[in-house]
Amino acid sequence: MKQPLFTGTLVHLAAPDPERGAEAIARWSLDSEYHRLQDNNPARPLLSKRLREEMAQEEPRDQAFVFAIHTLSDDSLIGFVDIDITQWIHGDAFVGIAIGERDYWDKGYGTDAMRVMLRYAFTELNLHRVSLSVFEYNPRALRSYKKAGFVVEGRLRQWINREGRYWDLIFMGILREEWLAQTRNG
Repeated sequence: MKQPLFTGTLVHLAAPDPERGAEAIARWSLDSEYHRLQDNNPARPLLSKRLREEMAQEEPRDQAFVFAIHTLSDDSLIGFVDIDITQWIHGDAFVGIAIGERDYWDKGYGTDAMRVMLRYAFTELNLHRVSLSVFEYNPRALRSYKKAGFVVEGRLRQWINREGRYWDLIFMGILREEWLAQTRNG
């Protein structure tokens, strides 16, 4: 192996710690922009105690893999990434990512974490394709996903209403052969 499986150039992926994760998510939930970028439900503050209990009780599922995103420089928890296998037989999965610490937005941490997750998806889980969805009003995420190799595959027009305007939900995907070509070339 050329590189450790869970390590990128800026981040490493780790098992979520319910204590540390709950505190971070509760703090991030106070940031309505963070919430609106990663969830279609109405923004609302969350309690760390309730989140900790939910995270501690959550049983691992055979088709879902959740990782905490930590910086390599100082091991700060900056977000989470997960992959949910939608069809094992077809090698199909859906990925989601959220960087909660604003100091790490638009600096390549999310792209690096997604690249690490794709390496895991295609080499460890032996998947054929990975998909995601992103809100049209999140251009940072769109750029990041394109850098990681995703291509736009479709959209649901006027799917979400934010502040009196309807926005599209954009679907993106990457195939194993596209990921392999990208990793060989760069």
